[in-house]
Amino acid sequence: MVLPMPSSKVRGGFPSPAEDFAAKRIDLAKELIFHPQCTFILRLQGDSMEGAGMFDGDLLVVDKYLRPQHGDIVVAELDGEFTCKRLHMRNDQLILHPENPTYPDIRPKPGQTLEIWGVVTSSIKRFRKA
Repeated sequence: MVLPMPSSKVRGGFPSPAEDFAAKRIDLAKELIFHPQCTFILRLQGDSMEGAGMFDGDLLVVDKYLRPQHGDIVVAELDGEFTCKRLHMRNDQLILHPENPTYPDIRPKPGQTLEIWGVVTSSIKRFRKA
């Protein structure tokens, strides 16, 4: 989907005089999706990632092609259950860290199966339905 995008930026602080609003077109798929064959959209459920600005109902753009790195937000499968957390890699151990202090870190125990399913590259949030 290609949508118009004015060349000026919108300020989050005090209003500024109107600038030239000549619009170019932006393709949201090209802006958000880097590896189309390996990218999925998932809906976030729960509040464990609120500290990262990700809230219940947000859409997550998940890229399975990217190699997960320390600090990435990932979708992981732990014993058949999917979760979205920040990936911490310490001393050859993977830790899934929630961005909400009311939840504990997930530290897989021996015998548990953990697979990093994909890297979250974007979060899409809706403020109002049309």
